[in-house]
Amino acid sequence: MMVVGLTGGIGSGKTTIASMFAKQGVPVYNSDKEAKKLMNSSKKLQISIKDLFGKEAYKKRKLNRSFIAEKVFSDKNLLEQLNSIVHPVVRKHFTSWVAKQESPYVIQEAAIIFEQGNQDFYDKIILVTAPEDERIDRILKRDVDQNRSKIEQRIKNQLPDSKKIELADFVIENIDLENTKLRVVAVHNALLDNS
Repeated sequence: MMVVGLTGGIGSGKTTIASMFAKQGVPVYNSDKEAKKLMNSSKKLQISIKDLFGKEAYKKRKLNRSFIAEKVFSDKNLLEQLNSIVHPVVRKHFTSWVAKQESPYVIQEAAIIFEQGNQDFYDKIILVTAPEDERIDRILKRDVDQNRSKIEQRIKNQLPDSKKIELADFVIENIDLENTKLRVVAVHNALLDNS
């Protein structure tokens, strides 16, 4: 079974694209959602996260996401430490999920494949792009607790699209929804031909 990575900067529309692939019958694993679940359910992860951030990392046994976001997006070193704790657990969970799938290929939606140097884990990588202003507008509409400078800081923490395009096997520019849908079908068919 082919393992395909789906990545893109914050606000590029990865989840929208992932749902289009799911409609084509492709099993999709959303790394962000699964990581959040695991950070709330895994005792081992909770202990490691509390060791890194202190007891404030959890409120009423739930991850204090706004507290952690505030810390990591102003401190790259702290973000790297958090990723080094969470990513191996998510990878193990993903690998066991893949083993249960029956499909020519599966997709793992993950924001920072290239930033983490994980591209060799995948057979193919799809990059979702969109202009930065459009990405910022999408995030402002989606997340009421965000502001422009916070979003710009998060974008700076990610590799620019120009670098990622060189590393990706497929690029889906997500501006016009109808064109995006057509591109998803074309990429899906190309992946089926390769699997």
